[in-house]
Amino acid sequence: METTALKAKAAQIRMDLLKMIHGAKTGHTGGSLSNTDILTALYYRIMKLDPANPKWDGRDRFIASKGHSVESLWCILGDLGFFPKEELKTFSQFGTRLIGHPNNKVPGIEMNTGALGHGLAIGVGMALAAKRDGKDYRVFCLMGDGEQAEGSVWEAAMAGPHYKLDNLVAIIDRNRLQISGSTEEVMGLEPLEEKWAAFGWHVVSIDGNDMEQLVRAFEAAPSIPGKPTLVMANTVKGKGVSFAENVAHWHHHVPNDEQLALALAELSAAIESYEQEGLVR
Repeated sequence: METTALKAKAAQIRMDLLKMIHGAKTGHTGGSLSNTDILTALYYRIMKLDPANPKWDGRDRFIASKGHSVESLWCILGDLGFFPKEELKTFSQFGTRLIGHPNNKVPGIEMNTGALGHGLAIGVGMALAAKRDGKDYRVFCLMGDGEQAEGSVWEAAMAGPHYKLDNLVAIIDRNRLQISGSTEEVMGLEPLEEKWAAFGWHVVSIDGNDMEQLVRAFEAAPSIPGKPTLVMANTVKGKGVSFAENVAHWHHHVPNDEQLALALAELSAAIESYEQEGLVR
């Protein structure tokens, strides 16, 4: 999918997740909006996948370590046909598979996540298995920036370069806000890029809401043989909804009817703009 189409797709996924959260009256809105561009680039352009055969051995693996922001992932998996899209209406309802964190009973989910700090270690194991088995799949692991306060993240960060896992791509959704406020006030992270580089990772810093930059960064990995890649995706929490952007309150806020209508109107206008951009090109 071309980048203009990817932008339009990301806006549609944002619309879908907002409707889903509004209907369920629960969800992690801000972080799902910030990571939508990342997931759209991965699932519609970068990763090797087969929705009809989700356990295909040659597939690339994706781990949503920041599992609480699952809404964008559910919408993408439903859109791609990993499960019936109609099932999105059951999100967080009694008896549903589509709970508030990734659930490996759902096709396309590699592992249950939600307890922060676990995903990268599992990603290291998957990438190491690929190396030892002579397989060429890549492993992508999305973490939150607040998650960087977990000690287990840094144990895995040591292991990746030690085993020369250049088939491993870690991504930090660096939106600088967590449930209780600024990441730098809760637990200062900077200089975050330098820390990952010191652990032996090839660090690429990009605008994580810029589709062209996302595609370039993911397509280039691994750019240094023998080194895992860390993509520092600088994003905006609540991206795509003007009144939610950079507002910590939207971490776990559910839009009311009026807010949903305003947000959908903004995103519809964005889609129309991208479609016009595509026609011009």
